[in-house]
Amino acid sequence: MLKHTLTIAILLAGTACAAQDQQPSPAQQPEPSPAQQQPGNKPQVKINYRNVSTPGKAAQVVITGALAAIPAKPAFSPDFGIARGDTTMKDAPDSKFVRLRRAFSPESPLMTAQYSISTDSTNTIELLVLRMRDPKEFHEIAIEDRVSAGAAAPATVISVDTPVSRVRIERLGKNSAGLSRCQETDQSAYEPVFRHASEIMAQYRAALGLRTAFRADIAWLNSAPPAGAERKKQTARKP
Repeated sequence: MLKHTLTIAILLAGTACAAQDQQPSPAQQPEPSPAQQQPGNKPQVKINYRNVSTPGKAAQVVITGALAAIPAKPAFSPDFGIARGDTTMKDAPDSKFVRLRRAFSPESPLMTAQYSISTDSTNTIELLVLRMRDPKEFHEIAIEDRVSAGAAAPATVISVDTPVSRVRIERLGKNSAGLSRCQETDQSAYEPVFRHASEIMAQYRAALGLRTAFRADIAWLNSAPPAGAERKKQTARKP
């Protein structure tokens, strides 16, 4: 009888061990799927909107401070780089561009100036980007104007000192600040900012030599594409 009881006990113990072996250990437990995770564990997405039509007081301080830091009479080093060419993009009109890059003297708070003007069948866009030597307060200042291609040729845009329509200030580790011309918004309070930016653009057009040393490059933008160029481009794009 004792022998029979011991046999049954051993069999029950073996069954219990086998059942334990079939259960996964805590380290082997599968991780919960993203759908099973708690809502609090989901990553949050934060979107910042920049009001460029009517920027607030803080953004106005940033913009006016950056414009005030631009020297009225820039001192450039003798070196420069200039490029011009044609740009073709899918679902966009072909355009021509001229880009000029100048470095400032070591004593200047600015490091480089990059000017570009591009034109297509729709718009002529002029852009001046100034980068600071010490980016503590802000990294770069971009000043832009835009006119209809049918309203004025690129050489005319430069000669009449076209007013600025957009100002953008980029800061390292901080939100950027901007102001853009909006026709349907009352922006009378921002006219001093637009006027100051337009004065800076006019000063740098002259300092960069766009009407003198580089007038031939600007005049090249006015030239029409060679006859048959559009047809050749379309033929080349066929598979």
